[in-house]
Amino acid sequence: MPSKNGPLRVGIGGPVGSGKTALTDKLCKAMREKYSVAVVTNDIYTKEDAEALVRMQALSSERIVGVETGGCPHTAIREDASINLQAIAELNRRIPDLDVVFIESGGDNLAATFSPDLADLTIYVISVCQGEEIPRKGGPGITKSDLLVINKKDLAPYVGADLEVMERDAARMRAQKPFVFSDMKRGEGIDLIVEFLTANGGL
Repeated sequence: MPSKNGPLRVGIGGPVGSGKTALTDKLCKAMREKYSVAVVTNDIYTKEDAEALVRMQALSSERIVGVETGGCPHTAIREDASINLQAIAELNRRIPDLDVVFIESGGDNLAATFSPDLADLTIYVISVCQGEEIPRKGGPGITKSDLLVINKKDLAPYVGADLEVMERDAARMRAQKPFVFSDMKRGEGIDLIVEFLTANGGL
């Protein structure tokens, strides 16, 4: 059942191509049997991610809303989150028993963060393919997100990335905050992410 404050709102951010939509899809499929789930996707000029999630059968189409942010996608999740808040309000009207809403941001840089008015918990997704130095470059997405997901670990040998180096740097940059290595194609890491959400989101 949703809390009196409404559904848990989980922000999913990260650069283009890091695997945000794949993560959103896997989380929906992992949680939809137990919880009432919905998604808001952010794209600059299209609703491509929302349409992709419908094609992937993550959820029924009534549970997925795509918003077009225009310009800079980080504005719609931070400085002026009204377009996303309106989408969540519409989902709440449509599906009154919502437990969880995932808010997938448009692809952005390492400085992107979610407004606390929009997201209760934040997940930041990076890809091994972006280089093993990404965790130590820092930025709010790396250091301040509630959970860091280092995705596409299976591709490390092909891009010359050392997972041990990435693990060490992530631990140093995030202090005590958790991080998870994942492989969305095989679903590796999803169970740990769901455990994190249920433990920290009051589900």
